[in-house]
Amino acid sequence: MTLSAVEVNQLKQAPAVEGVLPVVLARWSSRSFADRDISPADLRKVFEAARWAASAYNEQPWRFLVGTRNSSTHKKIFSTLIGFNQGWAAAAPVLILGVASSKFSHNGSPNAYALYDLGAASAELCLQAASLGLTTHSMAGYDQDAARQVFEIPDSFVLGAVIALGYQGEPAALAHQELITMETTPRTRKPLNEFVLSAWGEPANLA
Repeated sequence: MTLSAVEVNQLKQAPAVEGVLPVVLARWSSRSFADRDISPADLRKVFEAARWAASAYNEQPWRFLVGTRNSSTHKKIFSTLIGFNQGWAAAAPVLILGVASSKFSHNGSPNAYALYDLGAASAELCLQAASLGLTTHSMAGYDQDAARQVFEIPDSFVLGAVIALGYQGEPAALAHQELITMETTPRTRKPLNEFVLSAWGEPANLA
């Protein structure tokens, strides 16, 4: 029997860690979206959170192409997704394509950290969404060339991920058992000693 959305949300919660913001532990990437639109006020809040992300030289290189359900922007973003992602993302009421300027506006020199800064803004967007009871899912699986073409994105911009945004839906609404299995599988993460280092290959002492 497939778990309910409430049961899956409980299953996906990370173990409590004292002092870590609860929203960080609660955020996870759903593929099932409810047939419910996001209010303009809440949509504005998630982008306000992205707006205040840190960036090199305060460049704020990010741009977000935002498509709400049935809009031409939503259809264009959806058209660029690979088939697997199209199999579930059609239900998301909002699709977002993040891009970033690869050049600094003050002198035109290359900004090697543009994608890093876009990632930081996107992370704040996703955390703000989680705090509002929304769910997000970031996707690398789309055709960047097609996206650049349909939106006429200048060559000076680099493309990041596509983010699906909405309210969590019931796992049983997903079209295939593979998707249901992915939706209902507990999250896992590497232990800190695998990626927090004091020297290459040596775990940092965080005791």
